[in-house]
Amino acid sequence: MRALILAGLLSFAGLGVTAQEAEILPKEIQIKTATLAAPEEDRDGAMVYGYDETGKMVVLREGTNNLVCLADDPNRKGISVSCYSKKLDPFMARGRELQAEGKEMMEVREARRQEAEAGSLKLPDSPSMTYILSGEDEDYNKETGDLENSHMRYVIYMPYATTEETGLPDKPHLPGMPWLMDPGTHRAHIMITPPKDQ
Repeated sequence: MRALILAGLLSFAGLGVTAQEAEILPKEIQIKTATLAAPEEDRDGAMVYGYDETGKMVVLREGTNNLVCLADDPNRKGISVSCYSKKLDPFMARGRELQAEGKEMMEVREARRQEAEAGSLKLPDSPSMTYILSGEDEDYNKETGDLENSHMRYVIYMPYATTEETGLPDKPHLPGMPWLMDPGTHRAHIMITPPKDQ
């Protein structure tokens, strides 16, 4: 299983399964697993999107803080959940809509670029955090919602940020160091991927 992320954030490599094979976990388990990506003190107040019994993405819980979390996608191999700043929700939601229409990753990017430049897609006006937690199916407990041997990475969206203004390189020079991906574009973001052995 794997959550979108990022719902429009990143593309994931994974083997899909048919909707008939996908197991939709109970709402409480989806919420618990989704919020594992959030800082512990923010988990109880985060808004959570997950899946109903038909496999449709729905709001499982309204939130009280500034985070939105995405449950694991039951149609994808592996476990991937994410939480992001509410300022990113229009951007992420639009990505999910376009994917639901059957758009491929590059088509989604281009559509959001055009909409952002036209002013019809609201982008965050300040750095906006995304937490992404991933792991393997064999390390996931469907009964408790716990995930062992997980790996966290971090994405800080800064639309149109450049290497010149941030001082960040456009590729990592050392494992785990911050770097700026897609500089100067609507999807410019700082990537921080700690090494898995740490």
